[in-house]
Amino acid sequence: MATVAGRTLLGMDTNPVPADWTHISKVDPEGEKLLPLGFPLYLSETSAVSVGGSQDVTAENSEETMSLVAATSAPMLHEPSGAGHVTEQTRESAESIAIPEVLNGDTEALVGTLGEGLDYVRGELGPGLVERRTGIPLDGDGLLGRRLGNFAAAYLMREAIFEAYIIMNPDSAAAREAGVTESDLLSPQAARERALAAEYHLESEVVYLEYSGTFGGEEAVATLTELDDALTMPRIWYGGGLDSAEKADTVLDAGADAVVVGDVLHDIADVEADLVEQARAAFETPPDHAQLLDWVEETVDVGETSARRYLSTIPEVDDATGMATEYLAAGVEFTLSVDAIAARLDEPDRTDISETLREDSRLAETRLAASLDSEQADLPRRLAATLLADRFDVAMPDALAARHLGVELRA
Repeated sequence: MATVAGRTLLGMDTNPVPADWTHISKVDPEGEKLLPLGFPLYLSETSAVSVGGSQDVTAENSEETMSLVAATSAPMLHEPSGAGHVTEQTRESAESIAIPEVLNGDTEALVGTLGEGLDYVRGELGPGLVERRTGIPLDGDGLLGRRLGNFAAAYLMREAIFEAYIIMNPDSAAAREAGVTESDLLSPQAARERALAAEYHLESEVVYLEYSGTFGGEEAVATLTELDDALTMPRIWYGGGLDSAEKADTVLDAGADAVVVGDVLHDIADVEADLVEQARAAFETPPDHAQLLDWVEETVDVGETSARRYLSTIPEVDDATGMATEYLAAGVEFTLSVDAIAARLDEPDRTDISETLREDSRLAETRLAASLDSEQADLPRRLAATLLADRFDVAMPDALAARHLGVELRA
């Protein structure tokens, strides 16, 4: 009651989702959705990262993707699409779990998935975590096991963020998963009414208008206007077809608190990988960053790249084209520098790779390394170790998941 009174009568902001988040980057663990090597630079510009997807997501690829994001400074949410995607490692990596509730889908999408998740936490994740931490085997059906499971489920619910989705693209994977068809699409007034139910009955922290890869245009603007007028506590997020500053500004001006951008971020990986291949042919030795800046501008129309489009959707970025040029050059420069290190190694083991990276100073001089803060000082070495471990098929203890990166070292 105190929370309700504070929110409605006193205008207090009790929402745990930060009000200053204006840009959310959606990173999909699916194997086909790769990240550019310069991902730490791009993600340094976003407000937060949400890890999750609608298809081909597993616990393993969720953990791998989250380990990459966790190596950056960006706040991270985990948006699991299945109960088994939540593991001890994902819980340690993410600040919060974001649980989707689809307001215009089937019953399974609204409550069934949540119920399955809570049953999993009560029966497996909670007791299993205690067993691993204490070494004491627990009977999940016994009194202590049930109590620990109930505590874990209650704790998860208390710290979770609930996202009330309104899915408006019936041809999307999200719609198929949630059972949303053409007949389930909502008018702006109907969306307003369901969003009010999400606020006052479900107590959702986020109302998410999702067009999944298409831009909602005037219809989205009308719906966002209704949501903004009706809602008090939830943050209003918009996702779908955002690839320019104009589109981002349109939905933000209409009432969205934040834009959610996903596909265009993954598209940068292809641009970066293509530039790496061209640079390998153009330079016999790794060029410095200034040379690469000029070369990138001569080689590609940066203004038409997904790097520029992604950065242009971030309200705080003033010169998206200039920043995209910098970041594309940084990704190429770093890859060519690790290429040069790999060329000096002959069937190395982990010790050879570790010693070489410790003694080589060129990585610290790259634009990518120079752009990271002190807390990320070890990330360039870990990225290099990841590429080298993948190139030479060597197990490195602190390597990241190379299969989620869009570049490979020269064979």
